[in-house]
Amino acid sequence: MSNQGQIIVLSGPPGAGKSTIAERVRAEMPELAYSVSLTTRDPRPGEVDGKDYHFVSQEEFQRRIAAGEMAEYEEIFGNLYGTSEKVIRQALAQGHDLFLDTDVNGAEQLKKRFPEGVFVFLLPPSPKILEERLRGRGTEEEDNLRQRLDRVRYEVGKAGNYTHLVVNDDLDKAVDEVKAIITAARRRTERHQQLLAEFLAL
Repeated sequence: MSNQGQIIVLSGPPGAGKSTIAERVRAEMPELAYSVSLTTRDPRPGEVDGKDYHFVSQEEFQRRIAAGEMAEYEEIFGNLYGTSEKVIRQALAQGHDLFLDTDVNGAEQLKKRFPEGVFVFLLPPSPKILEERLRGRGTEEEDNLRQRLDRVRYEVGKAGNYTHLVVNDDLDKAVDEVKAIITAARRRTERHQQLLAEFLAL
């Protein structure tokens, strides 16, 4: 087996179901390490610090950026989100595959640092269904909704940077597809050079 882990990054525009699928994948593949992102936004009802996000102040986040501690970060709707470089490096060095869900800009930064990683882009079945999902939340003012739809167009424009694409037209199927991509990535020949060397030494 390989001594080095790899990162698996899941991204998708608002309304694609990224959080739900990420939660399912983590529950069904508990051997995956998971990096809890940092954010400067306030917790939503039911969110737990250290489980859903590490909630930090703007000042603390900026300090970490200045100290070079962030592998990726992005400002979305006035709030900062990001991932600790140290957490990623430690997990990979210990041989763990690390699962992250980030926005497209965060994924782009991660791909520059970890080009061997697996990058999965999640899409809803159609633009019409996406808009229905966003409106169905009932939490968005019209201006905010238009802002989110603009964000969708921006994020979908980055989909070509990803190694894989999954369409979330059926939740169970989408979860299974993401899991299959992770399993296939683990079977890459370059991840098993040590095992091959043992056979060649016979």
